[in-house]
Amino acid sequence: MRASYLFTSESVAEGHPDKVCDRISDEIVDLVYREAAKTGVDPWTVRIACETLATTNRVVIAGEVRLPLSLMKKDKDGNDVINPSKFKSAARKAIRDIGYEQDGFHWKTAKIDVLLHSQSADIAQGVDSAADKQGDEGAGDQGIMFGYACKETPDLMPAPIYYSHKILQLLAAARKKGEGDAAKLGPDAKSQVTVRYESGKPSCVDSIVLSTQHLDESWDSKKVRQVVEPYIREALGDLKIAPDCKWYINPTGKFVIGGPDGDAGLTGRKIIVDTYGGAAPHGGGAFSGKDTTKVDRSAAYAARYLAKNVVAAGLADRCTIQLSYAIGIAQPLSVYVDLHGTGKGVTEDQVEAGIRKVMDLSPSGIRRHLDLNKPIYAKTSAYGHFGRKAGRDGSFSWEKTDLVKPLKEALKEETLEAA
Repeated sequence: MRASYLFTSESVAEGHPDKVCDRISDEIVDLVYREAAKTGVDPWTVRIACETLATTNRVVIAGEVRLPLSLMKKDKDGNDVINPSKFKSAARKAIRDIGYEQDGFHWKTAKIDVLLHSQSADIAQGVDSAADKQGDEGAGDQGIMFGYACKETPDLMPAPIYYSHKILQLLAAARKKGEGDAAKLGPDAKSQVTVRYESGKPSCVDSIVLSTQHLDESWDSKKVRQVVEPYIREALGDLKIAPDCKWYINPTGKFVIGGPDGDAGLTGRKIIVDTYGGAAPHGGGAFSGKDTTKVDRSAAYAARYLAKNVVAAGLADRCTIQLSYAIGIAQPLSVYVDLHGTGKGVTEDQVEAGIRKVMDLSPSGIRRHLDLNKPIYAKTSAYGHFGRKAGRDGSFSWEKTDLVKPLKEALKEETLEAA
């Protein structure tokens, strides 16, 4: 591993066109879970894969679902069909909360099409009953998922993505609170932080890039920097800004037209922003808009949870975990651990065996262990799914470090067995 180098990660704000779509898709997931709870439908039976497209004053919501009857209506022939009204309402509330009230994209006037349909029976049969009979349900698809943790930040996340997110979170909070000139910022923004590493550890910020929408057309790059620089410095906290740090704030100048009016958005196009900023591998599957039978989402959460607990337990300074699945099969086909040469008295083989002892990695096992059958997903749609604080409502349960003791005990057993 190199000791000294530069590494860069980017983040995008909740008003970025793709993030608007992620938010709407996850609001739909939450809506279905809430309606299931209200109407007495078993949340384990909820199925949804929802994709959103947004462009100038237009939103299209598509995908496949298995819905509570409260979200259905009768057509002229007496058949149950999807009732679009609550889905449209959820989308409008999301757009309003993000802050879009501009001519080209307004929560009140945007045309919203709901094109959801019933889940494929062919997919349902494999998910509802695992073919390997080793779980309540099979994986919703094949694929590989990665989890990662390292000791670079308090939340055990890579520094570049951690600080890129934090900059945009502080700016969004200031905008929504109406703090001074920050109230004139728009919802659409992107950040990028380059961190210089010395002896393998973050030492300083080498460059900062921020492009943010602003509502005052008279602002130029200099004015935008005056507004945002205090928030950037606050976000970076104790991480030193290099004396020769390069600042690129709205480098193209004016940025008034933003969001889906400036550029079309789609669900699932910011998967590196959602995870580790490129500091760890990604299996390729997006998270937003999916219930947690979809291992793209739930197994990626489980892999992060396990990797974070490995590092929190002091077993390694860095940990990457890969899980792989086949559609309709409950248990993972493989579990792979890489400690990057930082293991503390344990081997990767031992950690792999220990992981299987402390957690059932079937989709139902993951959903049960992390308590995922809840409307907790809208808040994951911006500023990353990882490195967040676990909430009282059950959100971000995969960020807990409650497996530290069980992992240590399991690895003691592995060591004894090996001896």
